[in-house]
Amino acid sequence: MRTDQYNGHDYFNMDDLLSEEHKLVRDSARAWIKKEVSPIIEDAFEKGKFPRHLIKGLGEIGGFGPYIPEQYGGPGLDQISYGLLMQELERCDSGLRSTSSVQSSLVMYPIWKYGNEEQRMKYLPKLATGEFVGCFGLTEPDHGSDPGGMTTNFKDMGDHYLLNGAKMWISNAPFADIAVVWAKNEAGRIHGLIVERGMEGFTTPTTHGKWSLRASDTGELVFDNVKVPKENLLPNKSGLGAPLGCLDSARYGIAWGAIGAALDCYDSALRYSKERTQFGRPIGGFQLQQKKLAEMITEITKAQLLTFRLGQLKK
Repeated sequence: MRTDQYNGHDYFNMDDLLSEEHKLVRDSARAWIKKEVSPIIEDAFEKGKFPRHLIKGLGEIGGFGPYIPEQYGGPGLDQISYGLLMQELERCDSGLRSTSSVQSSLVMYPIWKYGNEEQRMKYLPKLATGEFVGCFGLTEPDHGSDPGGMTTNFKDMGDHYLLNGAKMWISNAPFADIAVVWAKNEAGRIHGLIVERGMEGFTTPTTHGKWSLRASDTGELVFDNVKVPKENLLPNKSGLGAPLGCLDSARYGIAWGAIGAALDCYDSALRYSKERTQFGRPIGGFQLQQKKLAEMITEITKAQLLTFRLGQLKK
């Protein structure tokens, strides 16, 4: 088991910009990660398996839909709190952050923004606690960066929709309880549908042999004449802008996550520079190493300022 020796670094007094609630959210997540995740995450990475017992804890620290209003079971936090959570999760492991941000921005966000009240009350409280885990079906085997070219489709069969197609590279797919799936109707218009595990014809094969995000479970979504109830259609937004709006929210969290990974790299490099001795003294005592470390933390701090301001502007 690995001991998490991370120490925060704040040479520009960034904490002065944060509220007490922001710092509580960040520090609570950091403490949970150090205790519950860091000691086991390297083993999970090597095995290529997501440690599913962490799901309950992720829900408890607000890692699922931090900005979802309390009336739907969420913590009701602001966007900066969401960012700080993603920063702490990815400081530990990118796959862990991926699991959280998919649930938050790609599953809970569209149900909250594009769904109706019945859908919000049915799914969001269970997603917030981790009782339900969700995934997001947009990317297809032949349509990655061109999602508008998707071929997954559904037809109106009177009392239900009939869904056919496939999605690929889907985080959380192998164990997800629900999937927010984007497909074209008979007129070629893109809509979101909530597909539940157990619906006949719906399968989720696991993707093996990944080289990165190994501690995040990835799979496919396959739809073979799946009967989807009409009440599972997200009614309040359609067109390509609907799934792209979800990706905007996810990418905001990923920006904070990348900072978390960079902070951990800096902390590790700084510690190593103090421990590694060459020519009779620690390498951190040489100006060239100091220059590299100074430039590294400067770029990280600039990124922190950018994402903080983005969080203030994001609604």
